[in-house]
Amino acid sequence: MVQFKEVQIPEGDLVEVRDGRLSIGDHPIIGYLRGDGIGLDITPVMQQVVDSAVAKAYSGSRKVAWCPLFAGLEGLHHYGSEFPDETVEAIRHLKIAIKGPFTTPIGEETHVCLNCAHQQYHPGTCDKCGHDDSVCPRFRSINVRLRQHLDLYACVRPIRYFEGVPAPNKYADKVDFIIFRENTEDVYAGYDFERGGDVASAVIDLIEKMTGRKIRSDSGIGIKPISVFGSKRLVRKALKWAVAQKLPSVTLVHKGNIMKFTEGSFCKWGYEVAAEEFGDITITEKELWEKLDGKMPAGKILVKDRIADSIFQQIQTRPDEYSVLAVPNLNGDYLSDAAIALVGGLGLGPGANMSDEVALFEATHGTAPKYTGMDKVNPGSIILSAVMMLNHMGWNEAADLIIKGMEAAIREGVVTYDLARLMVRENRPNVTEVSCSGFGKAIVDRM
Repeated sequence: MVQFKEVQIPEGDLVEVRDGRLSIGDHPIIGYLRGDGIGLDITPVMQQVVDSAVAKAYSGSRKVAWCPLFAGLEGLHHYGSEFPDETVEAIRHLKIAIKGPFTTPIGEETHVCLNCAHQQYHPGTCDKCGHDDSVCPRFRSINVRLRQHLDLYACVRPIRYFEGVPAPNKYADKVDFIIFRENTEDVYAGYDFERGGDVASAVIDLIEKMTGRKIRSDSGIGIKPISVFGSKRLVRKALKWAVAQKLPSVTLVHKGNIMKFTEGSFCKWGYEVAAEEFGDITITEKELWEKLDGKMPAGKILVKDRIADSIFQQIQTRPDEYSVLAVPNLNGDYLSDAAIALVGGLGLGPGANMSDEVALFEATHGTAPKYTGMDKVNPGSIILSAVMMLNHMGWNEAADLIIKGMEAAIREGVVTYDLARLMVRENRPNVTEVSCSGFGKAIVDRM
């Protein structure tokens, strides 16, 4: 057993990957990071819901062995760092973990408080909340660094509608697709250089020298790398998902009509993966109409592509035409949030970040520090992320119980304040507003 300084590995079965497949025992050790802000509220509720579902589904023969890991404010307290190396190594060792949201500085201030997210220009005591053990120098996103350090190249976001959730789109009940967003390249690679700096100036000069094209000298410069390797492994993962789940199509989303050698190449390389590695079970849209008169053969997966701005319209007007979407990073970021809004908002949006061995499941919203400790917010995002985790483990029976319980709670109007106020606004009768933990109990009671 690997020894750690702060991480205490509980008794249980280590998750292993053998010949590219997960090996899961009856008592798998799963890492969890509570997160900052409302992560402290929602993560324990998620654990209670998962434990109840597992106990009910398997009559006590299976049980998750939860292993606490630390980053953000808890990382600062345990290690003196918001991003401890040991936490990264522990996730790599355990193979599966789930996390709440973490504070991400967004301003120009030099320091941030991980207790209340206030930003200021000095260390020491927080000017807003008064804590003297929660201020650290500004840093790059913990979420992004976890993805990069663990090479979690695929951000996976299922988007589906729950009956009873007030949704702005009249076709919301037809929404049921999953987005595979590339996680390590494009703008998330972080090649962003300040106006007037040495790198930005050198790039501007080089482009003019090599191409004759001029960029204003007072410009900041960002580099958008999209590689063959990164594109193909993302599309490969999306295609494998479609095969495993028996889904009808995979759509490559890109802006190749403008950015031909990055986004356009992403599309080109995606088609290459489909043809070279999945040619016996895939067919392109061109082949469908030119050779088969639009009649889709049984057992095949349709591979097609759409321009990014077009797909934003189409998921609103005909969402049932899409089942899996594979997309580069930036447009995938936009598309994921826009898609979850179709079905009622981020509170019920699950997500995961995956490599070929490690899977890190997460709440997909912010820390909302003003609600910390109030037992108020909707834990739906992290609970549904746990459903993804259980499916990833092959514990589908427990996952199905959680979905059953959540569907029933929402259908009966037993929900947290965010959904309750929308339901009341729509004049829905018999709405019962419950707390964060109360929503977890409502799910368990209805399994």
